[in-house]
Amino acid sequence: MNFLERKRHKPPTIIIISLIDILIVLLIFMMVTTTFKHKPALNVSLPQSRSKMSTQAEPSSVTISILKDDPDRFYWGEEPLSKAELEEKLQAIAGQDPNTALIIRSDVESHFGKTFFVMDAARMANLKKVKVETEAVASGQ
Repeated sequence: MNFLERKRHKPPTIIIISLIDILIVLLIFMMVTTTFKHKPALNVSLPQSRSKMSTQAEPSSVTISILKDDPDRFYWGEEPLSKAELEEKLQAIAGQDPNTALIIRSDVESHFGKTFFVMDAARMANLKKVKVETEAVASGQ
């Protein structure tokens, strides 16, 4: 005698679509609120000057780094170049847009002749904007 009829309980259904939507919203929120810091891979100690040059204002600019430890190489971003390759690249950039800004990041202890070589190569390529990046002197000095 079974007076009470037992109802079969179905296991609760998990709606996976809404969970995916929530995860996507969280992912978008994290991507928007996260700040990415650009840290150059080359460690260059820049010379100090009383007026720090702002290099972030130029939308089209090329950075060449000169390190003290590498006497025969220049760095186009992070790519090492010889003197001939550097001159070729500067010619190509000047051919595309002669108003491209060239920013030279020279190490404080590097040979000054290398900086002059880059400046001379930029002049021979007819680049009009050549800048040397420096650090600001601390106010206590």
